[in-house]
Amino acid sequence: MKSKSKRFILWFREIGIKDIPLVGGKNASLGEMYRTLTTKGIKVPNGFTITASAYRYLLKEAKIKKEIKKILVDLNTRNFKNLTERGKKVRQLILQAEIPKELEKKIIEAYRKLEEEYGKGVDVAVRSSATAEDLPDASFAGAQESYLNIRGEKALILACKKCFVSLFTNRAISYREDKGFDHFKVALSIGVQKMVRSDKACSGVMFTLDTETGFRDIVLINSSWGLGENIVKGRVNPDEFVVFKPTLKKGFKPILSKHLGFKRVKLIYTSDSKQPTQNVPVLEEQRNTFTLTDKEILKLANWACLVENHYKRPMDLEWAKDGITGELYMLQARPETVQAKKDLSILEEYILTKKGRLILTGSPVGTKIGVGRAKVIEDIKQINKFQKGDVLVTNMTDPDWEPVMKKAAAIVTNKGGRTCHAAIISREMGIPCVVGTEKASRVLKTGQTVTVSCAEGEVGFIYDGRAKFRIKRTSLKGIKRPKTKIMMNVGSPDLALASSFIPCDGVGLAREEFIINEYIQIHPLALINYNQLKDKKAKEEIRQIILGYKNKKQFFIDRLASGISTIAAAFYPKDVIVRFSDFKTNEYANLIGGKQFEPVESNPMLGWRGASRYYDEKFREAFALECLAIKKVREEMGLTNVKVMIPFCRTVEEGKKVIEEMKKNGLKQRENGLEVYVMCEIPSNVILAAEFAKIFDGFSIGSNDLTQLTLGLDRDSELVSKIYNERNQAVLDLVTRVIRIAKENKKKIGICGQAPSDYPEFARFLVRQKIDSISLNPDTVIKTTLDILKTEKKLKKRV
Repeated sequence: MKSKSKRFILWFREIGIKDIPLVGGKNASLGEMYRTLTTKGIKVPNGFTITASAYRYLLKEAKIKKEIKKILVDLNTRNFKNLTERGKKVRQLILQAEIPKELEKKIIEAYRKLEEEYGKGVDVAVRSSATAEDLPDASFAGAQESYLNIRGEKALILACKKCFVSLFTNRAISYREDKGFDHFKVALSIGVQKMVRSDKACSGVMFTLDTETGFRDIVLINSSWGLGENIVKGRVNPDEFVVFKPTLKKGFKPILSKHLGFKRVKLIYTSDSKQPTQNVPVLEEQRNTFTLTDKEILKLANWACLVENHYKRPMDLEWAKDGITGELYMLQARPETVQAKKDLSILEEYILTKKGRLILTGSPVGTKIGVGRAKVIEDIKQINKFQKGDVLVTNMTDPDWEPVMKKAAAIVTNKGGRTCHAAIISREMGIPCVVGTEKASRVLKTGQTVTVSCAEGEVGFIYDGRAKFRIKRTSLKGIKRPKTKIMMNVGSPDLALASSFIPCDGVGLAREEFIINEYIQIHPLALINYNQLKDKKAKEEIRQIILGYKNKKQFFIDRLASGISTIAAAFYPKDVIVRFSDFKTNEYANLIGGKQFEPVESNPMLGWRGASRYYDEKFREAFALECLAIKKVREEMGLTNVKVMIPFCRTVEEGKKVIEEMKKNGLKQRENGLEVYVMCEIPSNVILAAEFAKIFDGFSIGSNDLTQLTLGLDRDSELVSKIYNERNQAVLDLVTRVIRIAKENKKKIGICGQAPSDYPEFARFLVRQKIDSISLNPDTVIKTTLDILKTEKKLKKRV
């Protein structure tokens, strides 16, 4: 028998990852998976490869190699016309070449052998797999073509010829030029694999890391109806599922999120050999249905873990479900090559080097600099005019504005202080923001290019034009951990995975209200009492939002659990303290369907909020959904690092009522390690701290509300904003007292309020008081950690 390197045909069972030079990265990975992982339960359809030797044999026998070189001698990939003309000539040359009889015979013999296993006229996928002998990691994924539902010997030979041709598509030529690969050191292998009848079911791709951030502990699954080419080619918006690997491996069911895609078309078989597949519209009912069951999602995720464990690196996978048998199959396995190579241990600092003309100032949020065209928006109804990369300029924001805030290069508001809505959201999203300018919407003009700088201390500046700045990057490797735990405030699940790379000791505050705004948008009582809703417009909005869900309560539970679990997974196994919803009545009323269930209060900041809602007959059912979401995260997903926190608990009696209400809904304090904390944000929490310590497992100081209620002012009012100061001696005295009492009662105490993020001296004060933990906004964690290390060192010397 000929050696592998000289054979034209190699079956999947004969090849492995070491054979990349012979069959390309894609086929080598597929052979490796077929040989080694089918014994572990992963189903892989059988097939064979046409080797790189066969491709070189074709060029040699057809005597076209020199002609191809001649065509490409003056190639210029930067000139589209030049590239197009030369690519077309090369492709025509290969297409016109006859496949040598010996090679054709070997291909047909292999196909007939596959027919013996699967039946006469077996349907196969014919896929290209490029290789570079001197660069074995180069698989050129996606650069060449694939042909589906190929049946019969004649159709197979034509598809193989088209695959050989595809080595010289414009994008493949350009890719090799950009990467510096020699066009003739790269060869082409072809994979011929039994098709899975996903045209009658669904198919998709999987990654064993997060493709946006590089976070390694998830499996990301995309799925759509029909054959998988639509997802690979980006023709459909697929369903997306995210599964958490560490607790999946322990036997839990940690589906962190499920997002319904549009899936407007699906690729199916035809009986036309000239056009073996075609796209057809997907019926509305199918579009509004998830393509996979939870059981199937978990099975695919488990397979992904097995593949990754075998290869010992993040993987990019293709899978399909057979609509006839109902079985799942793995079709492709290749290394993920983008995020896996990124260095995620670098801290960025923004430094302004040249300023433009100063236009106005305000209070800065964060430490970044943003540049873009100003877009003045006076009313929420105008937000559709906002484009990604614009600078949002407005009077003030509320939760309804969050969809456009995500797209902003920066945010500038007339009103608000450091703890207003715009400030909180921009911090969580890492967007530079200047609040309280008083006149931004009058001074700034739509279309005007501006620079928003939050990188210059306690004043935020807006400059005319595009100022110059640089970004300083600091390695996070080797940073020591202080004795004081440094935790993080994380509101948006969308930013949790990216924030997880910042060295910290967990999450000191995850706000449910952010998750409800982003993931749910609907008032919980509007879901519970949907049939009694009077607002017809709200009913229709709700119907559209909950597509894919038959049970409206379950929609709330699942979506809230999704947001919470994403944050918990990002920082697992470190503690993640989740605060139950702390909307004020006006904010709850702004949720879809909310007005029917909320009273109108003249000062919602001091009204029906926090703990007082949870045991109230008018809200008890809604709170039950929050408890069930937490229960799902901890028990079904295995994320027992989640702790819970009660906000705005005015009295000890209220605390007892809330703990009892939680128990009724399956959340029993201290069972399976469940700790219950209380926010210390009302003077009564400090005055009666010893009593609160008897029923709670710990305290978290909310310096925003504690300052407001100690100084007797509305923190959202710009009229008294000059008086608002967390460093006021009265506030410091209360903080000192509650830390001491917590220590005396052997209870944990931390802070999740704004002050230590804004003022280093406040953080140093807390360290001197021996607080257990300080929870900071993501953009201040490193800077404050280094400062606290210095403070602890000084204190140690004094002892």
